[in-house]
Amino acid sequence: MQTKINNVIEHRTVRCFRNFRESEIIESVASEIRVALIYNGVSHTVMMASPADLECFAIGFTLSERIVDKVTEIKSIDVEPNDKGVLIYIEITNRCFMALKDQRRNMAGRTGCGLCGVAQLEHAVKPTIRVKNNKIFNINLLPNVLEQLPRVQTMFNITGATHAAMSLSERGDIISSYEDIGRHIALDKLIGSYSKNKSITPTAILLTSRASFEMVQKSASANIEIIFAISAATSLAIELAEKSNITLVGFCRNNRATIYTHPHRITSEKLNTLDIMEPGRKQAY
Repeated sequence: MQTKINNVIEHRTVRCFRNFRESEIIESVASEIRVALIYNGVSHTVMMASPADLECFAIGFTLSERIVDKVTEIKSIDVEPNDKGVLIYIEITNRCFMALKDQRRNMAGRTGCGLCGVAQLEHAVKPTIRVKNNKIFNINLLPNVLEQLPRVQTMFNITGATHAAMSLSERGDIISSYEDIGRHIALDKLIGSYSKNKSITPTAILLTSRASFEMVQKSASANIEIIFAISAATSLAIELAEKSNITLVGFCRNNRATIYTHPHRITSEKLNTLDIMEPGRKQAY
């Protein structure tokens, strides 16, 4: 018997105001569940995640963690909810499964730190992948992207408890957006979505969180060339982005941005009349 798990749960709370006035209300909170990833019948890890788009998460995680090299090496995915969470059964090719068995990782309960629970330190840092050099993004389109955030962050608007990862077109439009309580899981869902649909790699991605080492490492695995982050980048993220040929941009808010690495992909050309006249578009840099 399958159990339906909602993304948002209503919870009775007491809200306190200034001067200690209290009011009992029903608050919407983000659902957090245990998600077990099982490869070829062998349990690999348990993650804490939001229950939406779990097939995309399974694909993205399997690719970004380099358990497989390409999506065709994933033979099947079965998502089975139960009263304790969700079991995801992933069948991969024998070659990939044998390689996984040689590098078993124990990452139970990872929600924020991408390196927590790694059995050996050397397994935390995978071989560097250098991405291609095909994408260009006009920084003057970024304000339009940021204006679209309230429209695509539906779970955040209700609960205030989720991060989002979104793909951007070269015109500054949000192509797709995925939310989760874990920022790295939101990115996995995004990677899994366009890998599953075999669509073209986006011009850039936008993260509503900081840019950490793992976010850059996952992006490199997916050949993402440009990363925009609302918050700062960490030192290891900058170091890896430099080595991976990724353009990493942080503090993307309040009409500013900090380009940490490979600035050649970022242009600042004046927008043409059509772009400026479109609703929500404006030049701010």
